This record gives sequence, C-alpha cells and structure tokens, in this order.
Amino acid sequence: MRAVEFQEYGAPEVLQVVRAETPEPGPGQVSIDAAYIGVNFADLKARTEGYRVRSLPFRPGLEASGRIRAVGDGVQGLRPGQEVAALVDGGAYAEVVVADAVFPLPEGMDLRTAATLPAVVPTAYALLHEVGRLRAGESVLVQGAAGGIGTVAGQLARAAGADGVYGVVSSAAKAGHALEHGYDEVFVGDTFTADVRRVTGGKGVDLVLDPVGGDTLLRGLDALAVFGRLVSFGNASGAEPWHVGQPELYARGRSVGGFSILGLAGSAPEALRALAERSFRTVSDGTVSLPVTAEFPLADAAEAHRLMGGRTSTGKLLLRTAD
Repeated sequence: MRAVEFQEYGAPEVLQVVRAETPEPGPGQVSIDAAYIGVNFADLKARTEGYRVRSLPFRPGLEASGRIRAVGDGVQGLRPGQEVAALVDGGAYAEVVVADAVFPLPEGMDLRTAATLPAVVPTAYALLHEVGRLRAGESVLVQGAAGGIGTVAGQLARAAGADGVYGVVSSAAKAGHALEHGYDEVFVGDTFTADVRRVTGGKGVDLVLDPVGGDTLLRGLDALAVFGRLVSFGNASGAEPWHVGQPELYARGRSVGGFSILGLAGSAPEALRALAERSFRTVSDGTVSLPVTAEFPLADAAEAHRLMGGRTSTGKLLLRTAD
C-alpha cells in the first residue's frame, strides 16, 4: 500500500510517499480501506516540531473514513465492508489504516463528509457542552473561528441559544467565512479584549475556547465575565505551559478547563464513543455543516500542508486515496 511519512522534521517537502506492508488489525482493532483522510494542524506540528511523534520515520494523520477491511479479535458490532470514520493517534496518511476508535456512520452520510468529523466535531461539541457547559443566553468567544473546530463551534453555539457568538481570526480574509457559520462578530488579530468589552457592554463573555495558549490564553481570561469559563484545547503558539491560579480566578469566580480528544480516546473510550454519536447527529440532522474547502490526492499531502501552514485556509482540508 501507499503511505505518506517523514524521516526528518522540516518543511512540507519532507513528506514522502512510500510503499509499506498492509497492516493487520490487532485485538480490539479494525483495519480500514481509507477513502478520505482529514488534515489537521496537529499534523503540521508533528512534521515541524515532533508533536506526539514517538519515533522516526513517522506517518501523520488523525482521522480517516472508509470501509472496514478486517476486524481483530474481540471487536463487537463492526463488520468487513461497513462504512466508518476513525480517530487514530497518528498513521492515517495511508491507503489502509488500523484504528481502535471507530465510529459507524449515521444513515445517509457519505465518506467524504465523514472524514471531516472524527477529530473536529466531537471536539467542538465537548468544548461547548461537556467542558464549557454553555447555557442558552450566554456568550462565547472562539479563537481560530475560521478553522475546522471554529467553524463547527460557531454553529453549535448558535444552535444552543447563545446570545453573542464571537470569533477571533488571524486575517480579515477569514472573517467572512466565520460570519457565514454562526458568528455575530469576528475580531482580527490578538488584540481582542477591548472588542469583547465593547460588544458585551463591559461585561465580558461567559465562555472562551482557546487552542492557542500563551499570551492569547491570558488575554482570553481577561475577556471573561464574572463566573466565566475558559477551555484550553491546544497550544498552537508553542509558548511555555501556562499557569493560572488564585490571583486570576478567585476574585471574579472564573474557572479553567481543558480537553484533548486523543486524551479522551486513551482514557475513556466509551465516553468518546458516546460523544461521537451525539456530535455526529448534529451533522446528519443539518445543525452543523463543515465545508471541505480543499482536497488533494494522498501523494500531494505536502501541498495540503503548505496551504494550511500559510494560514489562509478555512474550513476543512482533506486527502483522498483515489488518484
């Protein structure tokens, strides 16, 4: 089979197409003939910084869709030929993918749409509902509002009855995309605190979702209302780990939470399956749409990385195994 790997860290051109043996599923696993593969920012961090890379060579990729090729011992409720989406901790850039976290598709969902879901939609759902505990009438601020998770979060917040859905994007060119997907107002750049105070009449927002970390996270804390919550779900800035304690939280009753879908997959797989089922329904019932804004053949994975790394992409990027 074909796969895409890198043997050293660096620019997109370190991604190389290789021929590899077709993997077999172990106990509790299935192998999948992949049709589509999701591209995520974590893939770029793996290639450039070694994020979650255990050893080299390394095959990136967190999510795929396709048909089950084979099932391992102990697998229940899944069968060869069944259409599924899968979440993996690396290795999805391949024609055959082995996975533990496998989700049957809702009726009527196509494989192209399914590849956009495994990492993005459950994450956005958990950030808002499980960790952030958003209630109708509250306001929310989402960093990276034009990306995959941001696109879904805006729509979910709107559907939940949020009164004020605000986003932050890195360029004015991305603002239009966010405004089409649930956001009332979008701020450009990292000086958003004053904008938040302006649109909320000085109150601040009830919930902030932050994948950036560093100074951006601290500014998000400053943008919170009394009893506000911030949920951290990444450190795209590459800054030193942040520390929040009594001075930042106690006086105004603020709280900080965190979420990692790969962490949940490792620690509570049954909770992940239930979360995926709930969140996937928001796509199949039309509450959420996640547009695929660019699609590349598997062999052109480097081009997908260049597009995402240029910070001009919106929505979701996919690779396809068919040429």
